[in-house]
Amino acid sequence: MLLKTFGWSFAITAAGLALAGVLWGWQGLAIVAILSVLEISLSFDNAVINAGILRKMNAFWQKIFLTVGILIAVFGMRLVFPIVIVAITAKLGPLEAVDLAINDKARYEELVTAAHPAIAAFGGMFLLMIFLDFIFEDRDIKWLAWLEKPLARLGKLETLSTVVALVVLLITATTLATAVPVHDGVGTVDKATTVLLAGIGGLVTYLIVGGISGFFEDRLEQEEEEEEAEKASAKGGPSVVGLAGKAAFFLFLYLEVIDASFSFDGVIGAFAITNDIFVMALGLGIGAMYIRSLTVFLVRKGTLDDYVYLEHGAHYAIGALAVILLITIKHEISEVVTGLIGVVLIGLSFWSSVVRNRKEAGPGDGSGAKAEVSSGV
Repeated sequence: MLLKTFGWSFAITAAGLALAGVLWGWQGLAIVAILSVLEISLSFDNAVINAGILRKMNAFWQKIFLTVGILIAVFGMRLVFPIVIVAITAKLGPLEAVDLAINDKARYEELVTAAHPAIAAFGGMFLLMIFLDFIFEDRDIKWLAWLEKPLARLGKLETLSTVVALVVLLITATTLATAVPVHDGVGTVDKATTVLLAGIGGLVTYLIVGGISGFFEDRLEQEEEEEEAEKASAKGGPSVVGLAGKAAFFLFLYLEVIDASFSFDGVIGAFAITNDIFVMALGLGIGAMYIRSLTVFLVRKGTLDDYVYLEHGAHYAIGALAVILLITIKHEISEVVTGLIGVVLIGLSFWSSVVRNRKEAGPGDGSGAKAEVSSGV
């Protein structure tokens, strides 16, 4: 099971490190390895979130996520995306941006860093909406019941998540974005308008992609219920293959946008280690492959069903990452801090799940008891 799921990751790691050694020597190999670890540590919560969505798909779409999806993640977000950002912000043609990335790496890094406020605002708002929609939803199973119960009651207001996100964006734009340090550390620049527009773009993207995927997912569940009812009446039922395909396709798009949002901090943080886009893409790509494999592993092992608070921990980590991204518009925060916060939150949720499972089993009872609806932690 482990080798089957992570086989491609192991193979790509070996091939990638070997390629790095041939092209850039031992130093390049070490940098690629460091970037891979950086990506894994920053995106572990991404795997848990993705697993919660991917388990709703069939085996075919899981393979698409692991193959086509990884190509989008590696070449799209880790290689093409920074170049596109530079082309847009510096008003350059695509070929000029590529030439800059290859032949003037210092200038290329400066332009990507200058675009960070817009990137952070877009990604921060998208991730914040994921967290808010989760925390404002009433769930049978609660991890931090003292916090989640009152927030779930507030969540009965349908537009609350959007309102809160817009308030956060407005505060960010009028405080953190009005005096952003420039690349050389001398002086500041007003990025309030840029942050506002980029943040609204992230919010709109979430509402569109999440709304469409949610619509097809609800339609799929409705069709499946109707089919089961008709089969029970011996009347036969309509095929839901086509609808399942649409639902899976839009969920796949949703997953890719989530992955893009998670990759922002990794791409920006990678410039602290190297400004070579090819070294960066290879290192982050290897890490992204492990996150994809881990996502599929969690789905096939049923880990989220066994450890019911993992999704809670991952969503709290998303909320923390969203806040960190917005703060980095003005203040620099180490990637070590970002990664550790996610790991700690997921670790605590895992331990809470273990404790819950032990309580359910009871002393000397291996059969398990009825699930509790709240841990009250």
